[in-house]
Amino acid sequence: MAKDLKITFLLDFYGDMLTDTQREAVEAYYNEDLSLAEIALDRDVTRQGVRDAIKRAEQQLLEMEERLGLARRFKEVQDALTVICDCAVSIEEQNSRMGDDPVIREHVAQILDCAEKIAVDQ
Repeated sequence: MAKDLKITFLLDFYGDMLTDTQREAVEAYYNEDLSLAEIALDRDVTRQGVRDAIKRAEQQLLEMEERLGLARRFKEVQDALTVICDCAVSIEEQNSRMGDDPVIREHVAQILDCAEKIAVDQ
């Protein structure tokens, strides 16, 4: 079974919506890098039972993302914040070369402060 690292990302967003058994199996398989056999031995179930639980959980995580799009939206916001911060820093550098207008410097500081607050709240 090939590991899809997207699942670990989706687990952060939707893991609480899985059953305890599914979540524990997926966490052990993806986050702890345990094999199906190791997980089965640890939980006293069959390897096939572990595989089935993981496959069902993966499908549910992908369906939840398709319906809700929380992970996609998170990534979009993070990417937009990166662009905003890069532009603000560029403006700040340009302002320094062109005479250091204090109003521009203050606006850049406000932009960066807001971007940081948004990033933390995500």
